Amino acid sequence: MLIQNKKRLKFNPFLLISALLFIICTTSVAAYPVSVIDSKGNHLKIFKTPHKVISLVPSATQIIFEIGAKEHIHAITYHDITLAGAFDKQIIGGFFLPSIDKIKTAKPDMIILSTLHQDIIEKFQNTECKIFIFDTTTIESAYKNIEVLGKIFNREQAAQKIIKKNKAELNHIKQKLAKINHLKHKRVIRLMGKNTIMTPGTDSFQTRIIRAAGGIAPDFGKKGSIVSVTKQEWIKFNPQVIYGCGPDKEAAKKFFSKPGWKDVDAVKKGQIYYFPCDLTCRASTHTGYFVSWLSSMIYTDEFAKAKNTILPITITRSKPFEIDLDYIKSASINYSHIYDFENKTLVVNFQKDQTIISTLEGQRDHILTVGNHYSPPPTWAPGHHLGIEHIRSSILKAMGKNQQTASFLMTGADMDNLSVKTKVFKEMKVVALVTAGVMSNAVRMSKDTGDFYEPGTINVIIMTNMRLSTRAMTRTIIAGTEAKTAALEDMDIRSTYTPLMNAATGTGTDNIIVVQGEGQLVENAGGHSKMGELIAKAVYDGVSEAILKQNKITADRHLFQRLKERKISIFQLVSNVNCDCINNTSGTPNRLAQVVEHLLLEPKYASFLESALAISDEYEKGLVKDLFFFQKWCRTIAGDIAGKNIEEIKIHVMDDHIPVTLKTAFNAIFTGALAKLNTDESNPDKSNQGKSTHENN
Repeated sequence: MLIQNKKRLKFNPFLLISALLFIICTTSVAAYPVSVIDSKGNHLKIFKTPHKVISLVPSATQIIFEIGAKEHIHAITYHDITLAGAFDKQIIGGFFLPSIDKIKTAKPDMIILSTLHQDIIEKFQNTECKIFIFDTTTIESAYKNIEVLGKIFNREQAAQKIIKKNKAELNHIKQKLAKINHLKHKRVIRLMGKNTIMTPGTDSFQTRIIRAAGGIAPDFGKKGSIVSVTKQEWIKFNPQVIYGCGPDKEAAKKFFSKPGWKDVDAVKKGQIYYFPCDLTCRASTHTGYFVSWLSSMIYTDEFAKAKNTILPITITRSKPFEIDLDYIKSASINYSHIYDFENKTLVVNFQKDQTIISTLEGQRDHILTVGNHYSPPPTWAPGHHLGIEHIRSSILKAMGKNQQTASFLMTGADMDNLSVKTKVFKEMKVVALVTAGVMSNAVRMSKDTGDFYEPGTINVIIMTNMRLSTRAMTRTIIAGTEAKTAALEDMDIRSTYTPLMNAATGTGTDNIIVVQGEGQLVENAGGHSKMGELIAKAVYDGVSEAILKQNKITADRHLFQRLKERKISIFQLVSNVNCDCINNTSGTPNRLAQVVEHLLLEPKYASFLESALAISDEYEKGLVKDLFFFQKWCRTIAGDIAGKNIEEIKIHVMDDHIPVTLKTAFNAIFTGALAKLNTDESNPDKSNQGKSTHENN
């Protein structure tokens, strides 16, 4: 009988053919060819999945990554370097000034770009490379873009999931606003500009975002992605809420102290808010999320009222995980609705009560549960309005716990980005549960001032398989804090408030819980003890991984990201440089900025500036006392860029806030770049020869 079965398995042509047909039909090849239409109405026929795509539009790049097609992306702009999985992608410059030479060298099979990239369209439109023009004017067109990209990369199901999520979030806000529709809606304006006040035009998706958030958007009768606003229009509209992203603070600083501009309700009442630029400036995969956040800031008082809630405070789902310690009963991340938005709470339950030390609550006895609670951005303002005790009671209610036996930390870092690290030596074990967000309120203690509370937070829960004495528990806090700071310094995490001068030592809202534990008594958790070593290693690795998960930051991140963290803009530095070879006409790309950006894509010039960042920090601390050899190196770099000897580095950077070492480095790059530009204009042949030399280097 056994022999007969073997023969049957050995040859069954029907089963073999069926299996082959199933494989063929379920592969991505079966979805092609597909026909799509880009944002300009151009018809494209795609015969197979593009495998070497260059995306110049951050919104499109974000969509492609989130539908699970990032492996098809070959190169991106430096605006996308913090996307999860973008670390190994080639950077070909910024959105406005990408390197055409690098695009050509990459030999892409598809380029995703905007109508602003006309020079690239002209160079590639008659080649085998597919040109896909991507533009977003409405929230609906954003959905269409997600759908089309899903079709191109055979990720239609993932694309529909993102669209469904965004529509659900927008519908949720619509329902919340319906609860308060008896109130007069507020006038809201998006702040833009630098030397003048500007805002999106009436046909911009940003205007539609304001309306979706329940605000009254301005209508100055002007169309376009960005239009100017006169003082008379500003005063007449009289915004009650103003919002923007980081760079827009410059316009606020320049204008909101001047007559007329400062005499509107939003400025007088301090109703000015700033959000991440990748939310304010994009209609992409997180539109519903941003509308929710913006709406909660516009109508904070109304969102905070219990009578206006539409969802019950309850756990909706739970994700359990294992912690290998005998006294742990269970551990999970619980998802619940608090203040009408999804919150996420780490919950660790003990077999029997424990003594803990919490930097948020002090020493507490008879604790059965510890945890870490994530409040999403749409709940920050309502929660702050109601106070920390109301937030705490809401968490306890949602988790079904009571204040006497539970202790929770609170964070603005997503609990899905939790890092769990275990370190073991012989019979000794340490577990660290870490969340970390360092982009909003990182500080350098002893240097930065303490002004206000803002969610960000590095939270750590430390547990061991031994019983820590009270002395060891308090010493654990020191070991964990020193390890946290070591991780931040090794990654060069910058202070949010003084990034040019200072690396961060933590955030302004960090907390630690130490659990006493059970087992053999341990009296020492100091730096010379094995317990202290394990605690420090677990926290160090946990902080590093949590920052990677939350902020997509690694120690060897791209130079452009490090400049952004220091709030250094090449365009801003160049704006004060005067030279005949620079065209400063509004809307025209600055040639010097383009040359400098492209130089910094080259490893040797990027490493020079990275070295300057490190030397600058040490010089400002007094650890480097003389910059003579650094200045000599700067002259060498300037000459290398220029293609000739440079005797003197000219002063081009006038900003007094920039440390002297970085000024010297940028002056060297600008001096060499300007000399190169002058040489290129006077001798095009040498220009081309020089370009090849730089590329080979």
